[in-house]
Amino acid sequence: MRNRNEHSTSAGGGIGAYLLHRAKPHLPPWLGVAGVGIAGSGAHLLWADSVAAGVGLTLSTVALTGATWWAGRETSPQRRLHSAITVAAGSGWMTGAALAGPLTGILPDTFLMGGAVLALSWNIRMALRTSDGPAATESSDKGLLEKVGLAKARIGRTEVEPNRVTASLALDGGTQTNDDVARALVRIASALDLPQSAVRYQPDPDSARRGDLVIVPKDMLTEPQEWEGPSNVGGSIMDPLVIGRYDDGSPLVVWLPGDPKQGRNAQHFLIAGGTGSGKGDTALNLQTEILSRRDVIMWLSDPKAFQDFRPLLDAYDWAVEGGAGTEAMVEALQHVIPARTGWLGKHSYRQWTPEAAKQQTDPAHSCRPDNTACGCPGMPYMVAWMEEAANTLRALGDDAFTGIAQEARSAGCSLIVSLQRPSYDQMSTSTRASLPSVIALGCDPRDEGFSLPDTVIDQGAHPGAWGNRRPGYCYVVAGGVDPDRYASPARTQQFTPDATAVMEVLAQWAVRNGAAADPVTAGAARAVVGTAYTGRRTDTDETEPTTMPDQDDTIQTGTLLNPEDAAIDPEAELPPAQPGDNVSFFGQETGRKPSPEEARQLFARALDEFEAAGQMVVGPKDFMDWCDANGYSRPWVSARLRDAAMEGRLQPTTQTGRWRIVPALTPA
Repeated sequence: MRNRNEHSTSAGGGIGAYLLHRAKPHLPPWLGVAGVGIAGSGAHLLWADSVAAGVGLTLSTVALTGATWWAGRETSPQRRLHSAITVAAGSGWMTGAALAGPLTGILPDTFLMGGAVLALSWNIRMALRTSDGPAATESSDKGLLEKVGLAKARIGRTEVEPNRVTASLALDGGTQTNDDVARALVRIASALDLPQSAVRYQPDPDSARRGDLVIVPKDMLTEPQEWEGPSNVGGSIMDPLVIGRYDDGSPLVVWLPGDPKQGRNAQHFLIAGGTGSGKGDTALNLQTEILSRRDVIMWLSDPKAFQDFRPLLDAYDWAVEGGAGTEAMVEALQHVIPARTGWLGKHSYRQWTPEAAKQQTDPAHSCRPDNTACGCPGMPYMVAWMEEAANTLRALGDDAFTGIAQEARSAGCSLIVSLQRPSYDQMSTSTRASLPSVIALGCDPRDEGFSLPDTVIDQGAHPGAWGNRRPGYCYVVAGGVDPDRYASPARTQQFTPDATAVMEVLAQWAVRNGAAADPVTAGAARAVVGTAYTGRRTDTDETEPTTMPDQDDTIQTGTLLNPEDAAIDPEAELPPAQPGDNVSFFGQETGRKPSPEEARQLFARALDEFEAAGQMVVGPKDFMDWCDANGYSRPWVSARLRDAAMEGRLQPTTQTGRWRIVPALTPA
């Protein structure tokens, strides 16, 4: 019997203890209501007849409510408002009770009903805070931040979207900065068991200790998106170019021309990524978007013999395979750009706009002194694309590219340079600074700083984490793109074998409906490089691009060298012809060493042959075979080149020892 009573007592005690434990968290609001009632009654006994006390209590009510509102600025808007209403109601009732008495008028009813409502509202709020709610989250956030070395930081407003969490972060003033968060991102990713690219930080530009922590827990880019065709066939190049999607599913878009209404300047692009990173598909995404627009032309230099771009070959205004052809294209660009800039200036365009591509019927854009409509043909936008540009940069030097990049934007022209590693041994700092917009694909971790600005890397962008394992993954830093997106991973669309037929159809559409080179651009190019431009591939010319003999020669830095002669010192004197040699040069057989006058005639004929073949940039190395056969030295050829320059047949280029052939029918 005794044991049964003890058991009942312990059971009752256990239930009572459990209920008390569960009730404890809900008691503070009720204790607060009771405290206000006691305080109001006591204040009435002290200050019932005091005018000064009434004024003081009223001011205290206002000040306490304002202080509560100010202190709640770091909390959610709901908690801030709830706290301010509670303080205002409690302090207001206490002021009324102190002056008139707690049992006067409606004060007893408001105390019983209003106090119960306020206490219950806090109880309900607490009941709704489940284990995965704000309380638990705040506790776990504190533990996470302490673990990664940001113990004094506070997490404020949090936005939860599908596959994206954005939390405002306030650091401890004076001891922590945004740089501390940037260094802690990899530790945060480790603590959450996420890849490094899933955690980013967007610092507040107006504060050194505030920003937004962005977490994307699931990689939505794992499944590639196949390219199905251009996004806006027949649209303007001014419209956005869609080349892929971000990790939250939104489209990845870029722009080339400037737009004064949007405050965006015309842009050049650097496409950088290691082998296997997806540069080819990225280039195809961008090129198919460009070539599907009605008011743009493109020049392409590709030393890989159009391996990726052959289905689009008919759509280019001019395409060369590198070497001497690229030299001619760069020379042409250097003359085309000022010609285009002059045309835009004469027609009152501060920068290229879609109206510039149309016939000039608006008097506001007339080139005539009387401002009547001039009717001049329009000028389409221009894109110069240098694929695998490392060899071209080494061969031609940075000065040519730097000058083009610095001046082309004002001429309605964008320069796009693609290469694997934009390091300082391949590209000067001046040239790199002229290409601020970048599509950074996977690379070696040591090369991240060559592709992306330090500020973007500090926000959590790490293309080195992908290498060649995630083809098409990229970061895009460019005008028109929200800076908050700079550190967000994206992925370009994938080109499958089925895309070839679509690209061929697109090329034929561009031939029939796309823009043609305007008279100013075509005229400047023709005047500089002659048949290298006028003899380019067109929709009626299906022949292979012309090359100098021999077809099996290897193109090295713009010259034709036999692989067996790769070790020849180009500065050394060339040996004389051996007796009995049957000398031949461009079909001219002499059987003997030519006289000086004959040599000059043969040299002039050689220049004509180079021009006819479309090789408009030459140097002593291009004459090595002839010198070897005829017994003339490199200095003799250099002297003849200088003579030809004095006669107006050649013009010096930016590259030492290389000369541009002036077309025969064009004045020097």
